[in-house]
Amino acid sequence: MHTLAMIKTHPQLQGSPDTALIACIEACRDCAETCILCADACLGEEMVAELRRCIRLDLDCADICSATAGVVSRAAAGGKSDIRLILEACTDICQRCGEECKSHAEMHAHCRICAEVCFACAAACRKALSSRGPAPKAG
Repeated sequence: MHTLAMIKTHPQLQGSPDTALIACIEACRDCAETCILCADACLGEEMVAELRRCIRLDLDCADICSATAGVVSRAAAGGKSDIRLILEACTDICQRCGEECKSHAEMHAHCRICAEVCFACAAACRKALSSRGPAPKAG
């Protein structure tokens, strides 16, 4: 991916790019694509009715990961937006989707792969959250 190269060229970048945010952006994009492919593979399975929850979580996860990648991209390029809530939401959906896919992993290789990618994305989001420092105080 060209995330780092693009962010480095941004005229409003203040300081060095945050590598945790860049890793998060790339993990989110990878997860979104993987979840879409997993949902489609689930639809091709004989036992599609048993995979409904998995398909829905895959699609929800793909949507949230895509949105997160966009919002975090702007923040990584020097934006001042608070991205904590979207990173928390992405962490949550990736964890839940990963758990659901993991429950089908023995029967479906696409679910095993998707679970691994979801857990990796959740970890990248957690790391990006921790790189942002403590949450701002309400006030």
